[in-house]
Amino acid sequence: MAENFTDFDPAEHLDSNEAIAAFMADALETGDARYIARSLGVIARARGMTELARETGLSREQLYRSFSETGNPTLKTLLAVMRAIGVDMTAKPHGPSGRD
Repeated sequence: MAENFTDFDPAEHLDSNEAIAAFMADALETGDARYIARSLGVIARARGMTELARETGLSREQLYRSFSETGNPTLKTLLAVMRAIGVDMTAKPHGPSGRD
């Protein structure tokens, strides 16, 4: 018997600020720049790319390009999008000494 699989789109489940913050926190925990950028792309799709472009002053094309598979968003883009989606980045030490 063959198994049927469906495509899972996490953007469909990012329907609250809490869900978006948890999703972004998980991405930031990985420390993987590519994964973080892709996660922001998922959040951008969930919020609506046109709306996000309007809120950030960036073009939709720039947002799509920045958060694509090969994208590499600038810090300015990252901060603008984080501000627009209502998520703050915070810093915390890695270990007891803060140098681990």
